[in-house]
Amino acid sequence: MSWLGKILGGALGFALGGPIGALAGVALGHNFDRPARSARGHGWTDPDLLAAADPADFLDSAHTLDPRERTQTAFFTATFSVMGYLAKADGLVSRDEIRLAAQVMDEMQLSGRHRQVAQRLFREGRAPDFPLGEVLDQLRRECRYSRHLITMFVEILLHAAFADGELHSQEHALLETICARLRLPAGELDRLEAMLRAERHARAGKASDSLSAGDAYAILGVEETCSDTELKRAYRRMMNRHHPDKLVAKGLPEEMMRVATEKTREIKAAYDRLKEVRGL
Repeated sequence: MSWLGKILGGALGFALGGPIGALAGVALGHNFDRPARSARGHGWTDPDLLAAADPADFLDSAHTLDPRERTQTAFFTATFSVMGYLAKADGLVSRDEIRLAAQVMDEMQLSGRHRQVAQRLFREGRAPDFPLGEVLDQLRRECRYSRHLITMFVEILLHAAFADGELHSQEHALLETICARLRLPAGELDRLEAMLRAERHARAGKASDSLSAGDAYAILGVEETCSDTELKRAYRRMMNRHHPDKLVAKGLPEEMMRVATEKTREIKAAYDRLKEVRGL
């Protein structure tokens, strides 16, 4: 049973606290005593979820949240709420941006309760009083400062921003702010953006062309002038960073494992292409 199934079943309870706890509480229907301000009066509370357990049960069982499930809940909550915030980077949220968010959920194969929760979180992120900085600060703590998890969070946001085929200047500026708040190194966003552009270009040409060497180098994050040893080292580093089982063990929600799996597939394809080019 996933983290969400356990929470809905009342086996874990809900006690993250902080801004992420308030957002997740609203999205899960557990806004018993600390609802997110933007949810008041919008009718988003699900009566079926409220009936699933007594509020006291969720508060009393706080100690049963294990670290991985706590991280999974925080990661899922922050991802879709910040995605909603990113969608309004240009000042408004259009029907196209809502459609693109649904497209990302489709690619993750979210359905049922998981999709309902993701949709509610997306709406919460669009609220005028959404506490972006506080959410990002808490996410770092809940991820136990894991560089791999935090980088995956930004990669998913980039993927969502690119869903319409273009990264707009307002989106790029906001992503820079997000990276800085998460304390990622300067230039990390540019590296991830180059990697994603190469992946998208490779997918677009998959039907008629093999992966270009230029795209393969960008996916692995190395220059064409790198040595064979540096290339192999970059490949191992990228595979380790995106390994689905390792990320899930650190707290990546199982529902997002598909994203990590696709990343490792593209990284391997890039390395195989460069081995061919270099005769390795």
